[in-house]
Amino acid sequence: MDRKRAEEILSSPDVINVTYEGEQIYIEKIDDNKEIAYIHPLNQPTGSQEVPLVSLQEQ
Repeated sequence: MDRKRAEEILSSPDVINVTYEGEQIYIEKIDDNKEIAYIHPLNQPTGSQEVPLVSLQEQ
């Protein structure tokens, strides 16, 4: 996923399905300098992790 689309999803009031390695996730924030996103699985809100933006897939 590119940075611009990730930012659109992050700021959207709608629920947009995004996955990381096949698992639905929530994007917490984006680091523009590193091209990474801070995410957590929908079923594990305390499991935050850093992942490359390119590894996120919109469903």
